[in-house]
Amino acid sequence: MSEALEKVSGIKHLPLFPLPLVLLPNELLPLHIFEPRYRQMLKDIALDKNLFGVSYFEPQETFIEKPPTGSIGCAAEVREAQTLPDGRSNILTIGIVRYHLIDYIDAGEPYLVGDLEFFEDDKEDENLLNPLADEVYTLFRRVARAAHKLSGERGVFPDVPQTEPQSLSFLVTAAFNLEPDLKYQLLETRSTIERLERLREILRQTVDKMEESAEIYKIARTNGHSTKKLDI
Repeated sequence: MSEALEKVSGIKHLPLFPLPLVLLPNELLPLHIFEPRYRQMLKDIALDKNLFGVSYFEPQETFIEKPPTGSIGCAAEVREAQTLPDGRSNILTIGIVRYHLIDYIDAGEPYLVGDLEFFEDDKEDENLLNPLADEVYTLFRRVARAAHKLSGERGVFPDVPQTEPQSLSFLVTAAFNLEPDLKYQLLETRSTIERLERLREILRQTVDKMEESAEIYKIARTNGHSTKKLDI
């Protein structure tokens, strides 16, 4: 059993926080908590494992009032919390592991509580998986370097660790500002190979253009022939 599944071992029910965003395993998510029902949720989960579920939900685009059963979400763990004098809170959470929302239960709480089944990707052939993960990692590093150059090398070089393929696929996904629907598709697939293939396609479509733009930017900054930077 993985470390992520161990964290939710024995858990069948979690409070749910529907949000118009997709949280991935290992992705950091800061939140500002102000609604009374979610203030109560924070107090309740602090007595146990500090876990709640984040489910993607766009209420303005649907006639339903809550995420549908059968949908996929991600358990979030509260890592830091700052309670303000008026009762609001700023918290930092991290995605732990995905869940399948089986049903809702009536726990008498002001917030939603889901009956959940946690899961990770299916086991796949490492002879296919590892080379693909290496290729995606290399492409991501190229895109990250180009993005850093385009920013004028300000800030920290964007990077992800070269970890095992499933975690890598989520870290690379989180590094992009993808549309929520596409991000959700990558969240719900149980094939690391399929997710990495989608990412490879996205990276391949991006990397050459970004590297070309970064080189043009570099030449422009040096006036086309000098190493002396111009003030522009």
